Amino acid sequence: MMTLLKTYNHNDKQHQFSLPKRNFVTYAVYALIAVALLYLFVDPAAPPAAGSGATAASSTTTTKPSSSLPPSPYYEASSPIISTSSAAAPLCDYSDGEWVPDARPPLYDGTTCGAIKDDGRSCTANGRADTGYVHWRWQPRACDLPDFSADAFLRWLRNRHVAFVGDSLARNQAESLVCLLSSRSPSPPDLAHRSADGRFRRWVFRDDSGGNATVSVFWSPFLLKGVEKSERDGVRYNQVFLDAFDERWMSELHGIDAAVLSAGHWFRIPSVYHRGGRVVGCHGCDDYAAEFNRTVAESTSSFFSVFRDAVRRTLAEAARRHRHQSSSGAGGKKPQLVAFTTFSPSHFEGHWNEGAPCKKKADRELGYTETEMRKIVVEAVEEAASTMSSSNDSAQPLRFAALDVTALANMRPDGHPGPYMRKNPFAAAGNNTGDHRPVQHDCLHWCMPGPVDTFNQILLQTILLRAR
Repeated sequence: MMTLLKTYNHNDKQHQFSLPKRNFVTYAVYALIAVALLYLFVDPAAPPAAGSGATAASSTTTTKPSSSLPPSPYYEASSPIISTSSAAAPLCDYSDGEWVPDARPPLYDGTTCGAIKDDGRSCTANGRADTGYVHWRWQPRACDLPDFSADAFLRWLRNRHVAFVGDSLARNQAESLVCLLSSRSPSPPDLAHRSADGRFRRWVFRDDSGGNATVSVFWSPFLLKGVEKSERDGVRYNQVFLDAFDERWMSELHGIDAAVLSAGHWFRIPSVYHRGGRVVGCHGCDDYAAEFNRTVAESTSSFFSVFRDAVRRTLAEAARRHRHQSSSGAGGKKPQLVAFTTFSPSHFEGHWNEGAPCKKKADRELGYTETEMRKIVVEAVEEAASTMSSSNDSAQPLRFAALDVTALANMRPDGHPGPYMRKNPFAAAGNNTGDHRPVQHDCLHWCMPGPVDTFNQILLQTILLRAR
């Protein structure tokens, strides 16, 4: 400081400009304080923050789990960077991040939620003793994912209808949402409808002022019209009709405000494909080629191409019916959002039906199949969103979004039910009587509470963004 003052006074004499020494010291101190504050509070290298609440204060820097939490075999795995199309995704890229410790209890009790009372996702009720898998939350790298707010979701859903359409993972996500909403609903939801096999269900939350919020599940593993194989009945192949829609849910689209689609795993099962009233190909039927004529056997189709066609045609048909309803002035609701949950990897270590346990270590990289299935959904959603945004024939445009959960799901092999898909699994397998039959493990679906709740955490932010 003295050197600075001497230099300054020397310059004063040269330029015939004088400044009182006391004032100069004061100004210098003020300048240093300003520089210090600027350094402390402005970090040009820091990523912009988004969101609020408890997660807003969290750092995106990797933090080792505390000693009070069980060690996680997946925590050290680095997530592949996946960018979602800006035309079909929230402003925050929730697909790229890491799981970080969270000691808070889950929002609901899996042993008391009525939506999963009789299902294989209530892992604690079925005897799973370890609970470390519930004490993790997803932290995106470039922003924050706000905590799930049942109050906010119920406010948006008041007098609205959200439907989950697709396979058993769609059902898993629907049950998660019902349990999450039940944590804040003034009264338990009414199970307004349940099919005999449980694949079609509808819950209604009612409030004191007469409003209602509806959550439905529609079983449609191919999204298109299809008939599932049945080993019990000797039917070894799915029958998929590529030019026909599944009207069991598509005909209800006019009464749905948000449709959340989830499909993919059933397309990997041996299937026969139909179009125009004739068989046009098959997948996984090489060992049974004698059952088909040579032309069909040699035109074996890639399930990737069939899945891509099914996703694109489904989204295009949803947009077409939305435009038709708008232009015709037909009554009823018009869907506001069609969201597609991307492929959720399984973690079987061996064959799923031979007692294969779930992997104890997370995959550091997605496999080719998972990568392609995810890519198909993201690109199809982007295409549908672009097509809709370029059309001006609807006063209430239909929004499309991809719930990109593939990477975050890939890192959570501990979140599956494993053997706890039924009560007392080891006793049921006869292991206590010396009959050591393999215990079947579920390494596809998700425990509740568990990682699947994060799917709905992202869904809420997607809905709120589209609503704005």
